[in-house]
Amino acid sequence: MVNRDMSPHAGSDRVAVQPSSPEVEAWLSNVATVATAAQQGDVAAFERLYQMFAPMVHGLLLARLPLYEVDDVMQDVFFTAFRQLPALREPAAFGGWLAAIARQRSADFFRRTHQTEPLDAASGITSAVDKRLDAQLDARTVLGQIRQLPETYAETLTLRLVEGLTGPEIAAATGLTPDSVRVNLHRGLKLLRERLGLPSGQNWNADSK
Repeated sequence: MVNRDMSPHAGSDRVAVQPSSPEVEAWLSNVATVATAAQQGDVAAFERLYQMFAPMVHGLLLARLPLYEVDDVMQDVFFTAFRQLPALREPAAFGGWLAAIARQRSADFFRRTHQTEPLDAASGITSAVDKRLDAQLDARTVLGQIRQLPETYAETLTLRLVEGLTGPEIAAATGLTPDSVRVNLHRGLKLLRERLGLPSGQNWNADSK
């Protein structure tokens, strides 16, 4: 049973809203409108938030949890968000706030179980991994190596390569700046290439555009 009492409080958003491009600003404006409607009891608006942020939450959890736990924990993240949403002070910060809940739920899982993931089930994500990855690389190997990277890089690479989000979409959804996303992708890919033994010049086209 998930311990719901350890959820981040809605007033403690750890990611500031930092619009830095017209695309991100437009996204945040839309998020603020939809989140405000959801706070006022509009169930359809919360369903829209689910549609907008499900790939982000799935990617953050996939970077951390055993694959067989991801879907259940994802549902718990959104349940927690639904329950705590009226207390969210900045509707435009919904993405960063939701990401904090997802990270907290991941930490809760490992506090409860102290389990590690063998990654045997990771072959099931083969079709979701970016098609531009080298065809010789097994998706299980790639995901396993991504999950061993520093957390910031693992999150960003999972959102880009597995969930298929663009750099601006990652920035808008998580509250990171586009520059931070670009740095995370660049450094994360460099480390990943080294781990996989790929030439540093190999282009995966996983940049932020």
